[in-house]
Amino acid sequence: KNGIFYQFFWIERDNWFNEQKVGYLDLMFSYVKPFIFNLDPETAHNLAIKSLKLNILPQHFFNIEGEEILSMKLFGKSIRNPIGLAAGFDKSAEVYNQVFKLGFGFVEIGTVTPKKQYGNPKPRVFRLEKDNALINRLGFNNDGSDVVKKRIENNLPTSLLGINIGPNKTTENMVEDFIKCAEIFFPLGDYITINISSPNTEGLRNFHKKDTLKNLLIEINKIRDKSSFKKSFLLKISPDLIEKDVEDIISLILEYRIDGVIITNSSDSNRKNLLSKNKFEKGGLSGKPLKQISTKMIKRFYKDLKDKIPIIGVGGIDSGKSAFEKISAGASALQLYTGMIYEGPFVVRKIKIELIRILKEQGFKNLQEAVGSYSNRN
Repeated sequence: KNGIFYQFFWIERDNWFNEQKVGYLDLMFSYVKPFIFNLDPETAHNLAIKSLKLNILPQHFFNIEGEEILSMKLFGKSIRNPIGLAAGFDKSAEVYNQVFKLGFGFVEIGTVTPKKQYGNPKPRVFRLEKDNALINRLGFNNDGSDVVKKRIENNLPTSLLGINIGPNKTTENMVEDFIKCAEIFFPLGDYITINISSPNTEGLRNFHKKDTLKNLLIEINKIRDKSSFKKSFLLKISPDLIEKDVEDIISLILEYRIDGVIITNSSDSNRKNLLSKNKFEKGGLSGKPLKQISTKMIKRFYKDLKDKIPIIGVGGIDSGKSAFEKISAGASALQLYTGMIYEGPFVVRKIKIELIRILKEQGFKNLQEAVGSYSNRN
């Protein structure tokens, strides 16, 4: 039973059964997808949140064999795999524990602002079906920090939880809003993401400039320095940066002890090669068109941040292949959102199965060995 051929048979048998199950689950979603896509995108999103609250999907639907190869430690906490749900889905901390049951290793809620806000006028989310993409100009719609804080306190997360924070649209001082949210959520989240990169809040991306970002990080570090426990602060950046800004951000990340960087948020450009009629809607572009853009930026940041802080890669992840591209470029962990909209709730299961196969084919014994493997060869 320890022979090579015997082991090969059972591995291949498990792979075959996993593929059959993924194919069946994909078929199930393909029947439901036309109905969902006939709905307004925001209506469909609200329906998804309500469905998750019912908690009717058994967790074993999303379990796979051999997931141990994907396990890792992120920001001091052990998680079963590197695939996270990006901020923007569970904006107000309503269903994060149900999302963990879909197979995600971690979840990031938000963006949360100090006060409740409606966001920008509707319609404000647009599908680009020919491009497997979305454009949104939601504008940080959420229930506000007080409500979100109570929800987390009353429903403690079962795995790694990140909290993405930002300023209110009508604020007179964005730095003060960041500090308010950071102080509220620092005791609750496993990490706090400082979102300076949404294109839908006027003036927010000014924080990519050196002096402006430096002033914010000085204040953020005061919260960490006066606390009696260790939590992580992350920075979420834009894909639309010029090289000078990249250099400045990297130097500030290191100087002010930022614990991780999320690369990248949505883009307010890169529309030229899109096929869908909604491509010129104002807002942030996410999904497949960002895949190469974000991967290229991951390689750039990894060059200077290698072995210093983890990079979380976001943009166009919808398969094991696209996940491995981000990891081999230098991402220690991943996030997706638009990929789940187009591929369905079983997309994480599919990614994990494919990613495990790729890691084994490439000869990696664990996930960490693969991080930056492309960059390390070049």
